[in-house]
Amino acid sequence: MKRKNTPDSVTVNRKARYDYILGGELTVGMVLSGLEVRAIRDHHVQLKGSFVTIRNGELWLNNLTLGAETARNIKLLATRKQIAAFEREKVAGSTIVPVRLLGGSRHIKLVIAVGKGKKKYDKRETIKKRDIERGRYS
Repeated sequence: MKRKNTPDSVTVNRKARYDYILGGELTVGMVLSGLEVRAIRDHHVQLKGSFVTIRNGELWLNNLTLGAETARNIKLLATRKQIAAFEREKVAGSTIVPVRLLGGSRHIKLVIAVGKGKKKYDKRETIKKRDIERGRYS
């Protein structure tokens, strides 16, 4: 039986779309140990509260929750050009946000995006639009 090439989302950072106006997305690899891979494949992972930083020309995912273990820092794999582009966006006042974790294929990948923080009134507007789409207001 042949495997599908479409990666399944292991987890989605739902708070990211609520807290940030997201821009361009990028799929990056992760440097993981065997126990971390097993925890991710068993869906014992949470992106809530995690963020991406740039240190020494490298991307790092901070505060990833894996099972009972908390606050892990994981190196992300991206090209120098991609990291430089994110660095320029960060200088302009944006944040790099992890959006979702993909683990359906052989490799585990992380989708990150450039985000601009929303104000309180923007968040209220998002809730209102979502409620209208659900049909709560007529």
